[in-house]
Amino acid sequence: MEDQMRMEIPYAEIAETLKTALNLRGSPVAVKLAKNPDGIPEGVGPIEETVRHCQMISRARLGGEIFYATADKHVCMGGAWALGLKELTPSLRTGEFYYKLGKFESWAACMRTIQQVPHVPELETYATVYAPLEKTPFDPHVVVVVAEPRGMLKLAQTTLYLLGGRIGSTMSGIQSVCADATALPYLSGKINYSLGCDGSRRFSGIEDNELVMGIPAEFLPEFARALPVVTAAPGSVK
Repeated sequence: MEDQMRMEIPYAEIAETLKTALNLRGSPVAVKLAKNPDGIPEGVGPIEETVRHCQMISRARLGGEIFYATADKHVCMGGAWALGLKELTPSLRTGEFYYKLGKFESWAACMRTIQQVPHVPELETYATVYAPLEKTPFDPHVVVVVAEPRGMLKLAQTTLYLLGGRIGSTMSGIQSVCADATALPYLSGKINYSLGCDGSRRFSGIEDNELVMGIPAEFLPEFARALPVVTAAPGSVK
């Protein structure tokens, strides 16, 4: 299988640390953007249904499923574009799509937003691959975590534990799980928070009291080391 990490990461151990320390409902989700058929892990089969990326995340997170999805299995054009599976449609590029959904005052306002959405280069991705982190048979590019605000606070403190500083996240209220929590961490090598979006909350089971975060997989060992320290620190919210 192509695109493996040089370091060996104990994904099951890290998943248990995240689930316990953050009191997660479900699992962190390992996501890989395979560039060609050789990037599909041996023994991982295709998803049968045609659904959204956020729904695929939910199936791995809450249902424990492991699978891959080529472009034809992604029903959400915006999500498939953000992940590099499809080309941007004219209705999205011009602003027409979100304007007709009532989300912007004008096509121009929508167009400006779409132009700033983080996205993998078009048609660079052959398939997206998903697994609960504790069962992943592949090295992911990004790990998506859905947690309540208290858990996200602990993740923020964990992010800053080693070097300190501040966290800057970017979002627009659309394409949250695909662009904000998957494409951006993949492209930038930085964690990113998202408030979720109407589509992901409607279709993928993200609750009103849950937020979304994407973590570059290379950061996982540091996260696993620092998270128990942060959550056990004097004065930490339990």
